[in-house]
This record gives sequence, structure tokens and C-alpha cells, in this order.
Amino acid sequence: MIVPIQKNKEFVEDFQGADNVSGAIHIWWLGQSSFLIKWNGNGLLIDPYLSDSVTRKTATTDTPLQRISEHVVDPLELSGIDVVLCSNNDPDRFDPETLLPLRASNPNLKVVVPAGNRTEAEELLGKAGPPILTVNAGTYTSYGAFDFHGITATTPKIRRDSRGNSKDLGFVIVFGPFSIYFSSATTWHTSLVKDVRRWSINLAILPINGGVDEDGPGETLNGFQAAALSKAISTSLVCPCHYDMFDVGNPTTEEFSSCCDRLGQRYRILKLGQRMTMGPVVDPSAGKAAPSEEHKDDWGLGY
Repeated sequence: MIVPIQKNKEFVEDFQGADNVSGAIHIWWLGQSSFLIKWNGNGLLIDPYLSDSVTRKTATTDTPLQRISEHVVDPLELSGIDVVLCSNNDPDRFDPETLLPLRASNPNLKVVVPAGNRTEAEELLGKAGPPILTVNAGTYTSYGAFDFHGITATTPKIRRDSRGNSKDLGFVIVFGPFSIYFSSATTWHTSLVKDVRRWSINLAILPINGGVDEDGPGETLNGFQAAALSKAISTSLVCPCHYDMFDVGNPTTEEFSSCCDRLGQRYRILKLGQRMTMGPVVDPSAGKAAPSEEHKDDWGLGY
């Protein structure tokens, strides 16, 4: 099992202790496509998967998936989260076994989902679930410090419900002077670059586990495509995701990093449970994390 560089109490203390006033963004990778963001005391959790539900659900199928990395944190212990973003209803992105404990530890929690998934999301969470906010491609919603702009995602086709509402979305997340592009699972489609370049992107978070096989295009980007898309949208920095979670379809980061190097695209490959700090830092201690001191060379400003 892959062991996080910080987890449980140590991780929670790092999150709670990250500065609230310097204007810096603090970003932690929790595995797969799960990222935790803190800015000026505001907490955002993206596609959290902090359980073993996928392993149990697939155990009796033809394609069982075994977790190969330890949990970073128990969602019951993670307070300070204002809003959760779930980019589609895949079980490793919309996980009731993660979301319901998060609601217990964050009573005022809100969840943002594509509009076409609202009914299913409410059914999965039940009456104990948090309030749900919805977004379609080309629209946005706001909660607290964060604006969530819906970007079309193709897997590899566009999925909509019977009313034309989006079921898969990437998001440009805007807060303060920053814009983060989180693509979710998507292939490179004709309007993607144009849609995202409406913003000046400081950080892109892109999957690298896609590809093309005998059945046609995969459902998401591969390492080369993620690097090329990063360059095309002129992001300041890119972080890969969708690896080191399951024993099936687990890519290495080598293709992604080598392509970024050739393209001159700045990137950061985070370790499980690791914090990265970006942005204006007034307080010289901002971004310093004693629990990860041995990995200090992997930290630093994003741009």
C-alpha cells in the first residue's frame, strides 16, 4: 500500500494550521482526483473519495478494483470544509460514504454537482445529505468565496439528462485573484481550449490515465494530452491526477512529466497527503509544513 507522507491527525493539523490571511492557496492531494484547497480560511474539497466503497462494489464483478493507497484522512475528522465539488456521479467522485461523514463534521456543508445529476445525488445521500447546488456547462454558481463555472466534459461523448442538463463537467473555480481549472474526466474536445481560455488559469488539475484502445478513444486524457492541454490553455502550473489509487489502469507519471519538460510547461507531481502553496505570501511562514519537512524541496510557490 502507498503510504501518505502525512495522514489522519498529522494531516488535519497541517490543514487547520495553514495560514488564513496571507492570500496564498494551499492545496493537498488526497488521491485519485481528490484535492483539498484552502484560501483565506475557506475550505473546498474536490471529488473526495475517502472510503473503500469502490472496492466493495466491484468485488463480485469481472473487473474488481483494489485500493493500492492508504486513506489520507477520516472524513469525520476533517472540519473546516465549506463546500464540496463533485464533478460527476462516478463512485470515486460522488461517494456517500465520504460525503455523509463530511456533513457530520461540517454541518453547514454545501455540495456542487452537474445539474443532470441532482436527482440521483439526492437519492444517494438521502435526507441526511447536505444541500445541493447545481451547474450546467456555460453557467456558474457561487458559494462563499468560490465561483464554480461549468466546462463541458466529454467521456468521450457529452452526457445529458432528458432535459438537456449536464451530467459530466469540468470546472473553472474562481476565488479572489485566482482561477483553477479542474477538468474532471474528459477527453480533448473541439471547444475545450476556447472554453477554458476565457480565464487566466493559475493551476490546472488534469487526469493522466486515459488512452486509445481497440474500442476507440478512452474516457479521459492521457499523460501526453494532459501536458499538451496545459500548454494550450496557458496555465501557470499543472498537477496530474488519476493514478496510484487502484490496481487496474494505474499509469505512471513519466509520460506526463517528460511531455511537460519538452513543452516547457511547469508542473508539480504531489505525493499523497502533501501540501503545495501557491500565490502571494506576505507571512514568511506561509506554506511551511513541519510534518513534510523531508519533502521541502517538492514544495514552493506555484508561480
